[in-house]
Amino acid sequence: MREPWFWRNDSLSAKAITVALTPFSAAYQAGQRLHWMTTKPVSAGVPVICIGNASLGGIGKTPFALMVEKFLRSEGLRCAFLTRGHGGAEAGPLLVDPQTHFANDVGDEALLLAQHAPTIVARDRPAGARLAVQSGAGVIIMDDGFQNPSLKKDCSILLVGADEKTEHQKTFPAGPYRETFRSAAARADIIVTMGDEKNADERDDYYAWLEPVAPSPERVFAFAGIGKPQRFFAMLNRLGYEVVERAAFPDHHPFSEAELKVLARMAERLNARPICTEKDFVRLPADFRERTLTLPVEMRVSDPEGLKRRLTDCIAAAKKQRDNDGNG
Repeated sequence: MREPWFWRNDSLSAKAITVALTPFSAAYQAGQRLHWMTTKPVSAGVPVICIGNASLGGIGKTPFALMVEKFLRSEGLRCAFLTRGHGGAEAGPLLVDPQTHFANDVGDEALLLAQHAPTIVARDRPAGARLAVQSGAGVIIMDDGFQNPSLKKDCSILLVGADEKTEHQKTFPAGPYRETFRSAAARADIIVTMGDEKNADERDDYYAWLEPVAPSPERVFAFAGIGKPQRFFAMLNRLGYEVVERAAFPDHHPFSEAELKVLARMAERLNARPICTEKDFVRLPADFRERTLTLPVEMRVSDPEGLKRRLTDCIAAAKKQRDNDGNG
């Protein structure tokens, strides 16, 4: 899905559409509140860490989830990822196998996660949590699911863009928000401000950014089907790549054979190597991957040791609570 043009436009026509859609936004929010009020969260039996955001589209949840798993693994904790598998046909619950599953089966994010730890795709989150525990998980890390009340969360991490705290937040379908920052923040245990590069504000508890791993600048033709492709293009420019052309696609875009032929011809005509994000790369066929560069990135956070302590304290508290409930 491409973001509708009127979501971030200040023209009179955009404002008119927003006003017309406002009653539908109110109904959407009311439906969400009713869902939360009438749903009793199920306990997974192990601590659950949820990483989400208030806005629609990508903000860096998957690389942040990978960073959290790395932190907890260093503490000797065995984690499993739980994700809906956006863009994939499988409803699950399903243990992802990167050797046999493809992006159209389980989604691109699930394939990226499965390269690092056991990953469960499940639209039914409690069912997915049960499979994660059966697979040996001592901690479940949810990539998205902040607005899903079906599974009890022991630590909810809200990722926000720097502008989300101040701009007028129009909710879907009138705007790009699942809910307002205020309502999301009220359920968050940890709030992390996301940026394009290291630029921490002392007022932020945590500030996170994506950092490239061993970039190798050259002449490239950049394409991306992610939430905010312009961020990827800007990162390439900052790193010294000679970006001769750019092509932006919707988030989770399934590249067709015809589109890939066009991209290949453009790269050849421009005498430039195609380059894309890791998330796009897993959606490409094997023959196209051979000629395509990617830009590996890792999430960084302003106070990694402080965040690790918060996470381990939360896990310890969740385990103690479950022990007390069991003894009671």
